[in-house]
Order: sequence, then structure tokens, then C-alpha cells
Amino acid sequence: MSVLEAETRLQRQNPWFAEIKATLALAWPMVLTNLAQTAMTATDVMLLGRLSPEALAAGTLGHNLYFMFTICGMGLVLASSPMMARAIGGKYRMVRDVRRTVRQALWLAVAICMIMWTILWWTEDILLLVTNNPPLSKAASEYMRTLQWAMLPFFCYIVLRSFIAALERPRWALVIALTAVAFNALAAWTLIFGKFGFPQLGLYGAGLATSMSSLLLFVGLVLVVTLDRQFRRFQLFGNFWRPDWPRFKTMLRLGLPISAIMAFEVSIFNIAGMLMGRFDTATVAAHSIAISIASISFMFPMGLGQAVTVRVGRAIGRGDIVGVERAGWATLVLSILFMAFMATLMLVVPHTLIGLFLNVNAPENQAVVTTATLFLVFAAIFQIADGAQAVTAGMLRGLHDTTLPMIYAGLGYWVIGLTLSLVLGFYFDLGGAGIWTGLCVGLLVVAVLLHFRWVNRLRHLKSTRA
Repeated sequence: MSVLEAETRLQRQNPWFAEIKATLALAWPMVLTNLAQTAMTATDVMLLGRLSPEALAAGTLGHNLYFMFTICGMGLVLASSPMMARAIGGKYRMVRDVRRTVRQALWLAVAICMIMWTILWWTEDILLLVTNNPPLSKAASEYMRTLQWAMLPFFCYIVLRSFIAALERPRWALVIALTAVAFNALAAWTLIFGKFGFPQLGLYGAGLATSMSSLLLFVGLVLVVTLDRQFRRFQLFGNFWRPDWPRFKTMLRLGLPISAIMAFEVSIFNIAGMLMGRFDTATVAAHSIAISIASISFMFPMGLGQAVTVRVGRAIGRGDIVGVERAGWATLVLSILFMAFMATLMLVVPHTLIGLFLNVNAPENQAVVTTATLFLVFAAIFQIADGAQAVTAGMLRGLHDTTLPMIYAGLGYWVIGLTLSLVLGFYFDLGGAGIWTGLCVGLLVVAVLLHFRWVNRLRHLKSTRA
């Protein structure tokens, strides 16, 4: 019996188990790829900390600004994922439709980078408005001078990663991402500190290393999609200069709300971090530790959300409403189970997790440990909601439903979550605990609203089919 026959037989005998197996096979390389990509700029910041405290501060500031722009651009090009998944599920004119979607996504990547590069060229002036610290703003702008060029190859890499994920073969992206992380660490160490005969470039070198690593990501996947037989038949770069404006507009219509959703979520956590600066140093450090642990935990539902977009998109493309429903609920259960496990860890062994960042037994760290333990309680509370909203947003993306989820995200994160954080944190003097309470409520509101949107979409699909 062939592998395909075995999978088909499993699908017929136990479709739910088969769906879970297929989703995990698609999701785990994406989870590790997300972690690897995060590790690249994190490596820069860590190495800059060994250069000087000033370099660390400038690198962190520049990275935060770069990350905000990257998230927005990434949301736009991620619109290509459900479009390709639906075309592959439908099969009719699949090769042509996928090729045109990839082409227009690459066009979109170039267009948004032209805009973002222009804005980021004025990084020093932008940061002066926020920090009122001329030396720090100038140093951060030096880092950005070479870091900003990483955007275009990274966005193009995301497009090609979405392509191979839509074909449910994401492992190449993981292999290339791990290679790029190793290369980035070596290149950053070499260029920041001037090793192997290279000049010591400091902040310039850190940004240059990440830009070269992003180029490696893109070139690596270009080689894969042009040499691998299954990918090569799509001829992704054929007729590259031929426009498809209706498809380009569709991608913008889908991508702008996705970009806004991601920006709403990232920005509220960034604002929370800045608000912590109004309290004592221990609160700032504790927040940094707790949010870092929560961010690592979030990589799993984020990968599941990317995987379920493909699974739902392919199912809706072939007109399989039962498959759409099964893909969504199976992935949501996986996310809830994992996040419940992570919440348990945060509640049961908080000192072990905090110990990954500092010495929990040192007397001078006790204030940080105590506050971080409290913050981890809040992080544990919102784990399930955070995982649920990430996966449900991915489920809706697979249905090309992004506009209303964007409104829900703005309402939950900014109108409710941020307002509650400010009121509880400052008006009621609850400090960091008040801010974290607002984050929890905001995530819960978004998760509930997206859940009801998914249920309503399923009901509509079933009634239309009937």
C-alpha cells in the first residue's frame, strides 16, 4: 500500500485524526520557522549588549521600530496564502492562478518596501519625537541604515514560504531559516566586533548581518522553488512583468485588514511595555521577562494559525464545507490544549521560567522575581484566549474573511484593552497589574468575537450549500 493510499484510508476511517495529523505536519515547521526568524534580530540585540549598554539601548529601540513596520508589511503579503490555498484546493487553472498570485505578491512587497524605506530613512527624527534623546536616536538610526534593507528579501521570502506551505511542504522553509539564523549569528559577531580581519562596524554591522541573512532566506527559497520538481512546474517567475491588477487589488483588500489586525495586537503590547516605564525598574524588568515567555508560547498558535489558513483555504477551494469545519475546530482544539499546558507551567513553575532570564536566588533580583511571578499569573490567564484568537483569525483568513476581524481587533485591543489598562493602571493605581488586566480583557474580547464570527460563517456556508 502506497503512502497516499494509506493516508486516504486513514482519512476515510478517522477523518478527525487525519485532520489533526495533517495540521500538525504542516504547522510544526512553521512554528520553528517563526522562532528562527525571531531569533535573528534577537541575536543582534544580544551581541550589541556585549558591545556597550548604549549600543544595546539603540539596538533595542531600532529593532522595535523595524519590527512594527515589518509586521505591517508581513500582514499585506500574507494575503497570498489563502489565495493560493483556495486555488490549489479548486485545482482548475491552479498553476496559472498560483503563479499570478505569487507574482503580484512580490510586486506588492516591492511597493510597500519603497514606502517603508522612505519613512525609515528618517528614523532619527521619528525616534526623537518619542524619546527626546538625541544620542540614542542617532545611534538607532545608524542601525536602521543597514537593517531596513532586510525588509524586501524577508517579505519575498514570506511569499515563497506561503507558496510551499500552500502545497503543504513547509520543511524547506525551516531548513533555510535555521541556516540563516546560524549565518546571522556568525556574520553579526564578525561585523559588530571586527573579527577575521573585518573592520569593527558596531551597529552598522548588526544591521548589515541581518540584511544579508534575509537575502539568504529569499535566495534559498528561490533555489528550492526553481530546482524542486514539484515546485518547478509552477514557473513562478515566468512573465514576471505582466500585471494582474484585479488580483493585486484583491490582495490589498485581503492584506490591509490582516496587516491592521497584526498591528493592533503588536502595538498594544508595545504600548504596555512603554507604560511600564512609568513605574519602577523592577516592574519594567519583570514585564520584559513575562512578555518574553508569553511571546515564545505564542509561536505555537501563530504557526497553527498559518497552517489552518492553508487547510481551510484548500477545503473551501474544493467546495468541501465539512472539511472547512473539521480543519477549523481541530486546529482550535490543538491550540487550546497547548496553551492550557503553557498556562499550567506558568502557574506551577514560574521561578523555573523566570530563571531562564536571571538568577532567581540573588537578593538584588527578588523584587523582579516577585513582580514577574505576578505577571505570569496574568499571562497564564490569557494564554487560551491568545491562542484561540490567533487560530480563529487564521481560520477566517482561509475564508477570505478579514475586514470584520480587523474591526474586532481594533475594538478589543485598543478601545477596550488599552482603555482598561490605562484606567486600572493609573486611575485606580494598580500599576503593572492593572495594565496586564487590560491586556487579558482585550485578548478575551477579540477571541470571543472571532469565535462567533467563525460560527456564523460556518452557518452561512452550510445554509448556502443546502
